Amino acid sequence: MVANYTPNKFKRREDAYTPGGLPGKRPDRATIVYANFVHEIFPDVPIVLGGIEASLRRFSHYDFWDNKVRHSVLLDARAKIIVYGMGEKQTLQIAKMLSEGKSWYEIYQIPGIVFSLGEKEFDTFIKDKDYILLPSFEEVSQDKDRYYDFQRLLLEGMKRKKILVQRDGKRFIIQNPPPSYTSQDLDFIYSLPFMRLPHPSYKEKIPAFETVKTSIVSHRGCFGSCTFCSLNLHQGWQVISRSEKSILEEVYRLTKHREFRGTISDVGGPTANMYRLRCKIHNIPGSCPERDCLFPDVCKYLEVDHSAQLNLLKKIKEIEKVKHVFIASGIRYDIALKDEYYIGEIIKEGYIGGHLSAAPEHVKDHVLEIMKKPKFKVYEEFVDIFERNLKKYRKELYIIPYFISAHPGATIKDAWDLAMYIKGLGHYLEQIQDYTPLPLTPASCAFYTEYHTLRKEKIYVAKTYEDRRLQRALAQYKDKKNREFLVKNKKKIPFPLEKLLG
Repeated sequence: MVANYTPNKFKRREDAYTPGGLPGKRPDRATIVYANFVHEIFPDVPIVLGGIEASLRRFSHYDFWDNKVRHSVLLDARAKIIVYGMGEKQTLQIAKMLSEGKSWYEIYQIPGIVFSLGEKEFDTFIKDKDYILLPSFEEVSQDKDRYYDFQRLLLEGMKRKKILVQRDGKRFIIQNPPPSYTSQDLDFIYSLPFMRLPHPSYKEKIPAFETVKTSIVSHRGCFGSCTFCSLNLHQGWQVISRSEKSILEEVYRLTKHREFRGTISDVGGPTANMYRLRCKIHNIPGSCPERDCLFPDVCKYLEVDHSAQLNLLKKIKEIEKVKHVFIASGIRYDIALKDEYYIGEIIKEGYIGGHLSAAPEHVKDHVLEIMKKPKFKVYEEFVDIFERNLKKYRKELYIIPYFISAHPGATIKDAWDLAMYIKGLGHYLEQIQDYTPLPLTPASCAFYTEYHTLRKEKIYVAKTYEDRRLQRALAQYKDKKNREFLVKNKKKIPFPLEKLLG
């Protein structure tokens, strides 16, 4: 749905994941559509779902495009199992157990899967197990207070790695805790002989592939807890890093690839500078069930040491045929501030390719709290140190800030303040993202229920097309169409519009 529609529900004119960037190559609700085709052709064959769509729709969830709470995709697709997360371990285990003729009851013990059972089967399965019972589909689809409770229990249960159960009619949806991955697991996965090319049947270039074809994944997971982001629900909070040896071997193979031209476009993960960081208590960051690693501030038990990442980048740069190595996947500036030496090194050594992506997301602290992002002064402090190092090393680089418009909690005044900040930067920003409520994320719960993500407190939510468009237009006021829209709707803006447009 994200690929097919804009945040304001208009059909997209292009799709970066298809040959030639052509839109409409995948149907709406693709998982359900494809599963139904399989049912027609092979009616007796059980279906196992996987991928990001199934991961985010594994329980009852608010659906932005239908503007209602939908059933788990497991039921809508009439599937046997959902493999959530990246899924390598589950896929191998399911295939192995099926080949050995194991019963479905035995297969249902595999970590990292979701399945459904009838009442009698459920009573047998769940006996003597420790689990969390989530509010039922009937409750969450009819009562926004119960949906809010459901969202809170879901995240709490996932962080504590509990079995989660939700009733839907006469069925019980059951999620087993996720499997654990180690550095050795990731090293093995990335040692496999991937072609690093689109399927040969595709004749035209795929835009999204062009941006990642010479990139390297150094780690998986994110211990940030941004409420608008789906990553925790898919890859989890724990950051598992590959070994230096594994990464260097992949870089060496990449230098032999026909697409390689001397540049490693990115070495990173969801956040580049989380590589090999550790928690002093739990060892693996993101493992603590008691608090977030980065919210409301950086936890004192997070050991911030970027030397492993800097050493890795240096060794990659020394490999024959490698001319440039960049960090393109963005960094958490609140972590970087704990290691000012790191900020200077990535500038001095040329690991930033012209601009650095950073994501303050907004300028108002009460909106940032709903997002579970650092206070805006933290970003401003990072910018000061970054620019100080630019002067020190005589580099001409730029920070490109990412902002989200119309996020739950952001009023028209907040949008105005954001616009005035952007105007003060003196240059046009394309990196403005209209907020899109993604299934099962805390921010989508806030959008639907109009409750704060941290407490059951009512907040303002821009829901109509006009209100959402107005916030985006203020942020990108230099665009001709946006200026026309602002002038047309100036009565809705209780501020001197000429101050922004003049």
